[in-house]
Amino acid sequence: MPASIAIIIPTLDEERTLSRTLLSVRQLQVDEVIIVDGGSRDQTVPVARSQLPGLSRRPAVVMESEQGRARQMNAGAGRAQSDVLLFLHADTRLPQEARHEIERVMDNARHIGGRFDVRFDDDRGWAWLVSRMINWRSRWSGIATGDQAMFARRAVFEDLDGFADIPLMEDIELMRRLKRAGSVAALRARVTTSFRRWERQGVLRTILRMWLLRGLYWMGVNPATLHKLYAAIR
Repeated sequence: MPASIAIIIPTLDEERTLSRTLLSVRQLQVDEVIIVDGGSRDQTVPVARSQLPGLSRRPAVVMESEQGRARQMNAGAGRAQSDVLLFLHADTRLPQEARHEIERVMDNARHIGGRFDVRFDDDRGWAWLVSRMINWRSRWSGIATGDQAMFARRAVFEDLDGFADIPLMEDIELMRRLKRAGSVAALRARVTTSFRRWERQGVLRTILRMWLLRGLYWMGVNPATLHKLYAAIR
């Protein structure tokens, strides 16, 4: 019997992108969809609630939690009942074959989770190059980021106590622990995510900032300190 799947979407002021993301989710008809809002000041919550009917096999829900991506995703995971938890950013769309690919991976008992390759919505020029660099780096290191729609068996996620309560690098930190716990599948199917942050802040500047922050993280700098640095150089 295929594993049941819950998609957990943390949101914060995502009224412009959420509808397209939920459309991609609706086409999959997974077992659960849980949207966890961290206190949006725009129309994110009304937009989400308007699209709940028929979004998943079980009634989809919008819930609120304390702001912070790790806290929001942990809150959604605590509400989920499905075998597999997929964490999806509000500006990232899943491919049509996502459900089939997850079920295929989870049918192999040695896999405890996985992630997708990524592409940007404007898959040209810098966007094309950056996405290929991300996918190459992820395959080489075995580490994925939240933009790649990470998923894990719920039992394993709970055994690992979920995401660490840190303001930055929560995705990388969890991925390191998942790698130590078992096999994490690297799917070639691609999610499509927004290039807006890169365009707004400058591609080269964003690349250098990410390298700096991740380098400092690997050197042991506290994520709270990195979060302050991230805010200062945005």
